[in-house]
Amino acid sequence: MADTYDCVVIGAGPGGYVSAIRAAQLKQRVAIVESGSYEGGFGGTCLNWGCIPAKALLESAALAQHLKSHGNELGVKPIQVEYDFTAAVERSRGITKRSTGGVQYLMKKNKIDVYNGRGRLAGPGKVAVEGDEPTELSARNIVIATGSVMKTFPGFEFDGEKVIGSREALGLQSLPGRLVIVGAGYVGVEFADVFNAFGVEVTLIEALDSLVPLEDPDIGKTLGRSFKKRGMQIRTGTRVKELDRSQSPMILTVENADGSEGIEKTDMVLMAVGRRPVTEDLGLEENGVALEDGFIKTDEWCRTTAEGVYAIGDVAGQPMLAHVGSHEGIVAAEHLAGQPGHPMRYDNIPSVGYCHPEVASIGMTEVQAREAGHDVVTGTYPLQAHGRALTAASNEGFIKFIADAKYGEVLGACMIGHNVSELIAEVGLGRELETTLDEIAGHAHAHPSMAEAVMEAAFVALGRPIHI
Repeated sequence: MADTYDCVVIGAGPGGYVSAIRAAQLKQRVAIVESGSYEGGFGGTCLNWGCIPAKALLESAALAQHLKSHGNELGVKPIQVEYDFTAAVERSRGITKRSTGGVQYLMKKNKIDVYNGRGRLAGPGKVAVEGDEPTELSARNIVIATGSVMKTFPGFEFDGEKVIGSREALGLQSLPGRLVIVGAGYVGVEFADVFNAFGVEVTLIEALDSLVPLEDPDIGKTLGRSFKKRGMQIRTGTRVKELDRSQSPMILTVENADGSEGIEKTDMVLMAVGRRPVTEDLGLEENGVALEDGFIKTDEWCRTTAEGVYAIGDVAGQPMLAHVGSHEGIVAAEHLAGQPGHPMRYDNIPSVGYCHPEVASIGMTEVQAREAGHDVVTGTYPLQAHGRALTAASNEGFIKFIADAKYGEVLGACMIGHNVSELIAEVGLGRELETTLDEIAGHAHAHPSMAEAVMEAAFVALGRPIHI
């Protein structure tokens, strides 16, 4: 007889394990199924081969870059500094081990039963666990949280040595002399930051017209200038066509914006062109779970089209961000447990790139706000003369507000600069409470702090700038 649960979660990434914990807190009997696949294990891609180890390397890169660029002016003269990338990778793996171990501890703490194997739907209220000890679980509710994997282009298939993805990049034991990164979204620019800081000749190729092309165009321009100053080669409006792996260095043929062809020589190619959801062999459509554009179709409560089946995280569609999956996991758990709660709100999700300078945004861009029919007012505060940014020797960038002209309601914000990954939370919380520019400007922010720059940008948007 199958074990019976109130909730079975398939996948133990940042969406799945959070959902399992919240369901257990609500007195549900919970099981979680995890296969420990190529990019997975407890904590999923995020903790194992994504967010956490990548940010560990970015901290190493920030220190290396800061010493090279600002050591002398800060009074810390780098007379003899050696950059040990292998040590940085080992540190990042240690942090990952600690984090994933913490997730397994939380499963025990919350009395969640763990099944090692691949989970798939096996009929209404049934989950088959395929592994060394196959079994079948019964559940009143099922949460699918199988995540995503890296994708690439034909002719640029991963081989783990010459053509790699983010997973392999996070485990390299030696550095290439030259590296081409294809794709300049957040993943691409973060790895460009890391490898440049450790002395690799980096070329960043993006098919669209700007780095981080989904952000405000001025963000991409500012980041591009910063990267070029550090010696990176930036190729926007450029598409990769062909890679000759037989040559050493390899020969990469590209198509430029004007249609002409160009050649790049490189020792390694890192593909950062996005991810695809893991939906294969899950028994979805035969059990009434509909797909839309390759993702599992869900509503604002994370319900699929099958009764009692929920889907969260990357497998459920954009935005494919760890914090979205975690929040969806909580929404799904509360809903299936009959707990009053709030549905998902996707118009107030922060996006952050942890390159240096950091990039962050939330809500509408200026273009989106105007297209939505708003009478828009904006305010941009440059960081060149901002006190706290100057003390940190990190005064590149700006804070920009997009607001409703009549009432001052904050419609969105975008930022590039020192620690903006932290500053964006103020805007997000404010937007949850329908804040206005006046309310942000009216709060006395600590001095000196980077958060003051948010207040200053609000003052600019109100037409009464203080420090510019």
